[in-house]
Amino acid sequence: MEFLATSEGQLFVGVAVGLVAVGAAYFLFSSKKPKACLDPETFKEFKLVKKTQLSHNVAKFRFALPTPTSVLGLPIGKHISCRGKDSQGEEVIKPYTPTTLDSNVGYFELVIKMYPKGRMSHHFREMREGDYLAVKGPKGRFNYQPGQVRAFGMLAGGSGITPMFQVTRAILENPNDKTKVHLIYANVTFEDILVKDELDSLAKNYPDRFKVYYVLNDPPEGWNGGVGFVTKEIIQAHCPPPASDIQILRCGPPPMNKAMAAHLEALGYSPKMQFQF
Repeated sequence: MEFLATSEGQLFVGVAVGLVAVGAAYFLFSSKKPKACLDPETFKEFKLVKKTQLSHNVAKFRFALPTPTSVLGLPIGKHISCRGKDSQGEEVIKPYTPTTLDSNVGYFELVIKMYPKGRMSHHFREMREGDYLAVKGPKGRFNYQPGQVRAFGMLAGGSGITPMFQVTRAILENPNDKTKVHLIYANVTFEDILVKDELDSLAKNYPDRFKVYYVLNDPPEGWNGGVGFVTKEIIQAHCPPPASDIQILRCGPPPMNKAMAAHLEALGYSPKMQFQF
């Protein structure tokens, strides 16, 4: 090691130290989290880059973020407020939950069911690629930390699937989160089921951690899922039983939320074991 005492050795050590410093600096800056695009106080506009019609009244909207590496900055279980105009030209603001996560960089997506008389539905129905959507957030009372419960039971109806899908994806795609998810998803017809391919794919890829049970009011011939409304018996069969380390999440039309609250109370789920989006 005597060569280290020579001038060449000193130069070699200096260069090596310099390279280490540069490498450390690169790692420090490159490992920083991308800046979130959302602002909780101010609406920001995002460009619609792709609109995909999924059914006669459902479409998927992809909005570009400022750069290909930008993230929306939406915590798990939170939603955004979207601003638009109804058929009378009046301003309307409504909450929506993206089906994408911050692992989807450069864009975010909304799956929207557009109702004939829906005020914000009109805005989305009229949107064309190249238009801009005003968004503010994050919003919401639900806070999630990986592993905070042993299992979730989820009761979703119609477009109420979007926050459930967001939370489910975040759990299953995190290898350090062992939480199990049991989803009951109710709709009127088979065509009304949103993100079905994605849900079925999650159930196939994570069979030990995710179960989904579909319930339809008007099922097609040969249907092997639930029929009618979500009952206490269906909840008992497809959700984890009451316990201190489980939680039931629900999101759907007001009549469904009211009915589910009554069912859960009758089955012994305490208020602390429940959360309504």
